[in-house]
Amino acid sequence: MAGSVDDLRLDELPVRPIHRKLVVLVGFGLFFDLYELFLAGTITGVLKQQLHLSTFELSGILASAFVGQFLGAITIGRLSDVFGRRRMFLVNIALYSGFTLLGAFSPNVVFLMATRFLAGLGIGAEMTVSDTYLSEVMPAQVRGRMIALAYTIGFCAVPCVGFLAKWLVPLRPLGMDGWRWLFVIGGLGAAVVVVARRQMPESPKWLARRAQGAQAAAPFTAIVRAPYTGRTALFSAVMILEVFGYYGFGTLAVLVLQAKGFAVVTSLSYLAVTYLGYPLGSLIAVPLMERVERKYLVMVTGMLMAVFGLLFGFATSVPLILFAGGCFTLASNVFSDALHAYLPESFPTSVRGTASGVTYSLSKVSTAVLPFVLLPILDGHGSGPVFAIITAALTLMTALIWVWGPVTGRRALD
Repeated sequence: MAGSVDDLRLDELPVRPIHRKLVVLVGFGLFFDLYELFLAGTITGVLKQQLHLSTFELSGILASAFVGQFLGAITIGRLSDVFGRRRMFLVNIALYSGFTLLGAFSPNVVFLMATRFLAGLGIGAEMTVSDTYLSEVMPAQVRGRMIALAYTIGFCAVPCVGFLAKWLVPLRPLGMDGWRWLFVIGGLGAAVVVVARRQMPESPKWLARRAQGAQAAAPFTAIVRAPYTGRTALFSAVMILEVFGYYGFGTLAVLVLQAKGFAVVTSLSYLAVTYLGYPLGSLIAVPLMERVERKYLVMVTGMLMAVFGLLFGFATSVPLILFAGGCFTLASNVFSDALHAYLPESFPTSVRGTASGVTYSLSKVSTAVLPFVLLPILDGHGSGPVFAIITAALTLMTALIWVWGPVTGRRALD
């Protein structure tokens, strides 16, 4: 793969060992991205109990990481258009690794918030750079499937977080709290990925644009000017709304179960089981990605999330909670894989990293605000109204895509 490979030839290439290797390398980076994203939500109850946090302090810890991810997604997404995808892959995962490891030794809440924010700067761009890179290096006829495979590897992190938390939280290995070991595992694992990713080639589409000199990356403001204004506005709204369902569940599920009367360790056990739906859902997406247009796959699974979210919110029996939670996570990861292919396909190479980073960063703002909106409602009114709000957000998102969403599947990228 080199800059001389033109777009037509790239799209006609068969799947080769290098493609599979890149899927694995990207997948392991996504593994620790998703480990991070679901770690905070998984141990919220533990942090609140062991550190004696108020609801405001707990919301601050959750929000600090997402504020960092917002800034990281914008900055590193843009820099990937200017300096290349590969270089930013190394920068973002190194930031996450170092500050997550440092956060394991936080002496107080303020230090924990600061390290969560700084780790977020690195992890915020992982998905956008991954989506952009894979969309550019994979042949068009298998692009969606290979992205889904990378995310299937990544989403294995979610049940890993659940089961590790269930195992480590009650323990104090070597005299250190179990939740701190969860940060150590994430930081050291990501450091291994930094070393492995040094073997990755640069995106041939980016290199081809780079060969054109000043035209390699369009100005930052290009995404808010014609012909991209409407497309940027659509995906900005979609990214703000989708997090109510996707991250709303992952961030609040333990607290919802505690609000239903379950103990912390019991809640973690139930959550670990429902988290199995994340890699399974991503695996289900693999054959669907090239058979169903991305637009319609996003719409259908978005509404399935709304239905199963409502059921989870109002369920009181353990079997129904596990069923609704498992179905929600299954649907959410078909949704996620489709959306992660859909977004970069909707923009040309010159602004792909910038547009993906900016619109995706808005999901981090939404997620940072989410605890301050939903936690007081959960505390004051229970889980039913929380999931009613989530359903309304997902319904609006689906309507916007139905009316204005482009059709992109299996087409050659500009």
